[in-house]
Amino acid sequence: MDQPLVLFGLPTTPLELIAFLLSVATVVLTIRQQHWAWLFTIASSALYGVVFFDARLYGDMALQLVFIGAAVWGWYQWLRGGERHGALGVSHLSRRGLAASAVGWMMGYLLLFLFLRHFTNTDVPHADGFLTAGSLLGQLLVARKKIENWHVWIVVDVLYVGLYLYKQLYLTAILYGVFVALAVLGLRAWKKTL
Repeated sequence: MDQPLVLFGLPTTPLELIAFLLSVATVVLTIRQQHWAWLFTIASSALYGVVFFDARLYGDMALQLVFIGAAVWGWYQWLRGGERHGALGVSHLSRRGLAASAVGWMMGYLLLFLFLRHFTNTDVPHADGFLTAGSLLGQLLVARKKIENWHVWIVVDVLYVGLYLYKQLYLTAILYGVFVALAVLGLRAWKKTL
């Protein structure tokens, strides 16, 4: 599955291609608030964990493991995390929640950066740490159906495009460009349900 191939003039592997397709399906199902998005999250995260390991993006690789665990929790939240264990509805973060999210992102970044810099051979500890921490926050917010998850994903996905271009993961860079557009659509769609 890691044999190189060229798709639309871009080098990739079958594994990256399958992970790409599953990831797009995940976001489309999330926009539509379909709980099956979580199953696709598990599958795409498992495949991307292998892709990122091969690219020495260890923060992103570990993030995929967290995404798998968070997907199980998110699936439960969407189905039973609302009032009286009913389905969860879309809502906004409180001001306190916004502040806690910003502080959590920065603390996560600092811890991940220090770990990646001192204990791995990554050549991008700042970017990997910052984007990994932001992705963790985005995953937490989407699991609780907080509309601000889309704002986090827009910022993270734009920055990931640059990182993946630098790491020569061109198909994944395109995927994250698609994610930016889908996050904008997701934000609009979720605003309509409030």
